[in-house]
Parts: sequence; structure tokens; C-alpha cells
Amino acid sequence: MNALDLEPFLLSFKLAGMTTLILFIIAMPVSWWLSQTRCRCKPFVEAVTSLPIVLPPSVLGFYILFALSQNSPIGIFFEETFGMKLVFNFTGLVIASCFYSFPFMVQPLQGGFETLNKNMLEASYIAGKSRFETLLRVALPNIKPALMTALIVTFAHTVGEFGVVLMVGGSIPGETKVASVAIYEFVEVMDYSQAHIYSVIMLVLSFSVLFGVYLFNQHHNRRIGVS
Repeated sequence: MNALDLEPFLLSFKLAGMTTLILFIIAMPVSWWLSQTRCRCKPFVEAVTSLPIVLPPSVLGFYILFALSQNSPIGIFFEETFGMKLVFNFTGLVIASCFYSFPFMVQPLQGGFETLNKNMLEASYIAGKSRFETLLRVALPNIKPALMTALIVTFAHTVGEFGVVLMVGGSIPGETKVASVAIYEFVEVMDYSQAHIYSVIMLVLSFSVLFGVYLFNQHHNRRIGVS
């Protein structure tokens, strides 16, 4: 049996960590706006943000690949300005992962914000706090279960990506070959023993993440007296 190569897992965790951090910064104001607005365009924005959940990864991956390619305006700009190619490298993976995992950050945060007591928010505004201060100092500290769910599920979902990652990044060892792609390649060459090992690790990781989220939420609900 070959020694276990941890590089694909480390690359997956690096990708997931960066994606989660970027999405938290981007999704927090979007989620806040969606939870507070009465704009008629809200359903349209919600549909757009949720699209990666129902859209086949191959379709999403194809359009991201097309948008980031060297022949696209975005690809040309980055190559001419920064000398950087956005496909088949780690940077492209991060961009693709942000699109793919966006709803997994937005929806839990939006749900948490929508459960907040409106009187608490109004009191913050009356006290002279801006919307941004209210978001950071009042809203976020009071949606800890939703915040934890958003962060952990986004991280875990990104670790498990396959279709979008394969289309945009391919399989370059040390650059774009993440754990899910490694499993696919083991199955292709019928190395089922290695595929089993990698798959078990991913299964245990996924279960542990979900169990941790539900355990945290249950403990939090008991502490605040929610049945």
C-alpha cells in the first residue's frame, strides 16, 4: 500500500479556509441587506445567490471557466495587468469556490438576521449607532448559531467540491489537485484501496463537521432556554 499523500487534503483545507474568509466578508453585508430590505428586487437577488445550489456543477464550472479564460475580458485584464492566469491554478480555484459556496454562507446568516428582535435593532439606531455598527456589535453577537453554521458548513462544502474544481483547476499536484479530485483519479485507475482511504477521511470529516454544528446549536438553545 502506498503511503498516504496528505498534500491534496492540505490543499483542500487551504482552499476552504481562504474561501470561507472571503465569503464571510462578502456575504455578511449581502445577508444583512436581504434580511432588512423590503425592495421588490429581493426575490431576484435571493434567486441569484441561491443558484449554485440547484445549478449542476458542470454548468457553473463551464461558465466560470469561460469567464476566467485567457480569451475573456477578465482573463485578459488579469494577464496583462498582473501577469496572472486565472484558470488551472489555485487563484482560479478560490474564485470558483467563492461562487460555488456563496449560498452556503448567505442563507444561514440571512436566516439568523431575520430572527433578530427588531426592537433591539431599533434601540441601537436610536442610540446613535450606524447600520454598520449595529451589524457588527448588535446583530452578529446575537446570531452565534447561524454564524457558526455558515462558517463551518461553507468550509466543509468547499472541502468536498469536485465538479467546479475539476473544470476550473484540473488536476495539478500541489496546485489544484484537491482531495475530491484525488479520489476521482484513484477510481479511474481502479486503485480502490487508496480511494477508500481518502473517502473514509472525507466521510469522517463531513460527519464531524455536521455533528459539531448540531451539537453547538443544541447546547446554545438549551443555554438560552429554547425547547
